[in-house]
Amino acid sequence: MESREKKKRRIGRLEVRKVVEEENSERMPLTAHLEELRKRLLVSIVAVGIALAVTFNQSHSILQLVQAPLNTTYVFERVPPYVHVKMRPEPLTLYFHTPTEPFWTHLKLAFFAALFLSIPVILFEVWRFVAPGLLPGERRYALPFVALSTLFFALGLAFCYKVVLPFALNFLVSFDENLKPILTVGEYVDFCVKFLLAFGLIFELPLAITLMARMGITTPAFLARNRKYAVLLAFIVAAILTPTPDVFNQVLMAGPLLLLYEVGILSARLFGRKKPAEA
Repeated sequence: MESREKKKRRIGRLEVRKVVEEENSERMPLTAHLEELRKRLLVSIVAVGIALAVTFNQSHSILQLVQAPLNTTYVFERVPPYVHVKMRPEPLTLYFHTPTEPFWTHLKLAFFAALFLSIPVILFEVWRFVAPGLLPGERRYALPFVALSTLFFALGLAFCYKVVLPFALNFLVSFDENLKPILTVGEYVDFCVKFLLAFGLIFELPLAITLMARMGITTPAFLARNRKYAVLLAFIVAAILTPTPDVFNQVLMAGPLLLLYEVGILSARLFGRKKPAEA
């Protein structure tokens, strides 16, 4: 009797979704969808533009923040506090090759900072675009989706900035003491931005797993059963993305990946579908 009731609820849910989709298709033809997409893109572009005006004015301060991991590292000790920050005795200076390189570097930094500040607006506009195709009960997840996406992305940036970049840069720059580095500002900023974005996206893994479980694409049991493949894939991704061949820096990426994978499984069990929908 219980399974029959569940089946009725699933059938009712599918019928509601079908009615919603039919109403949306009748209410919004293709031209209306394109107009809605244009509106959402315009709002996102305006948000990035406003943020860019603010961040470009502070680009010098942003560059100093990005340059900080180059001259700092962590030293481990056997006594408390066990780990402390160590400054480089002779701070490294960034150079440039072409007259336009400093300007474009500041503009690039300002753009990525503006993009990060605009993430809540962009995600909210994405949700508003796809919301008409969702069930009324699913639309209430808009605020948690935007908040959690922004939070996990910010955590990824912070972890990369505070942990990964100091270790990786110290290893690369000090690999051969007989060689003196001449780092250009453009190449250095590209290096840091790629890693910051990579870790920001990696930290979205729990949310992505939860959404897939909610949509019935995967299940917590399937993810837990294939955990050994996830471990292998995490170290392959870490070996590709980390700039250093040493195991320590690879663990700095593979470790959080595996932890986020477990968080995603737990979240999928709590918020995902209890049983996949029938075909």
